[in-house]
Amino acid sequence: MTVIAEKPLVAVLATGGTIASSRGADGSASPSLSGQALLDLLPPVAVELRPQELLARDSASLTLADMQRISDAVGAQLADPRLAGIVVLHGTDAMEETALLVQLQHLPAKPVVFTGAQFASDHPRSDGTANLALALDKVLQGGADVTVAFGDRQFPVWGLYKFATDSADAFRCVAHEGTGLHRALPAPIAGLRVDIVAAHPGSDGVHLDASIAAGARGIVVAALGSGNASPELVAAIARARAQGITVVVSSRVPEGILAPIYGGGGGGHDMKRAGAIHARLLRPGQARILLAAMLANGCPEEEIAAIFEET
Repeated sequence: MTVIAEKPLVAVLATGGTIASSRGADGSASPSLSGQALLDLLPPVAVELRPQELLARDSASLTLADMQRISDAVGAQLADPRLAGIVVLHGTDAMEETALLVQLQHLPAKPVVFTGAQFASDHPRSDGTANLALALDKVLQGGADVTVAFGDRQFPVWGLYKFATDSADAFRCVAHEGTGLHRALPAPIAGLRVDIVAAHPGSDGVHLDASIAAGARGIVVAALGSGNASPELVAAIARARAQGITVVVSSRVPEGILAPIYGGGGGGHDMKRAGAIHARLLRPGQARILLAAMLANGCPEEEIAAIFEET
């Protein structure tokens, strides 16, 4: 008797983004294609595909509640023992944030691969189908954890950032280092306010004070250089810390390891003395997600500082 092997089962979660977008009559691109419509563009594959429609939004408009919804859907799919892995179709503007949240909350033992597109489905340089095929291939190679497959590359999510707006090769990692966090952070982050405050030469504390007034539980400062700003912003950090708000300092510079070495009243050393935690590797978007996850899970500040500063 001939035994017919079952095809591997892969869940494909559709959340919108450029990969699902096409141009309307007004010339603007917006998500309009379903996950099944995107799968129909693939050549025949020896895989059982299980599409799930979650969202149809540009990732720039995603809230923490939206990201939590995606993470919850990944968790529900991972509970199926038949599943070989998951592909998540996602917009590129916030892909590294949602992907990091999924990794932090689930530490998946199966491959979860995020992908998307830089060019809409009806663009002459459309790259969505090729990225989807790449992601499926990476799932079938097995493994664990969350990765991003994009532009003929595959990346771990820790330290990932989008570095190009107009290239199909869109992502890079600050460094190929792992995290010192080896336990899941499952508590939901929906409803938690964690803000990013951008610093600039001569910036004052107005924006950071506004985040304090708005009820932020945590604040990430997108600072200059290796994590520097102004004396006025350092004073605002001290005000936030006096109210029990956790402040993490990252950088607007995409590459390099950060260290709080500068003084002068507004340097990273001064921020650390005011009570801020210096993010060694994560850039502002991912720093916000990690901070939100650790706050939601009630992590003590000593642990938060250790994860940000040592990995």
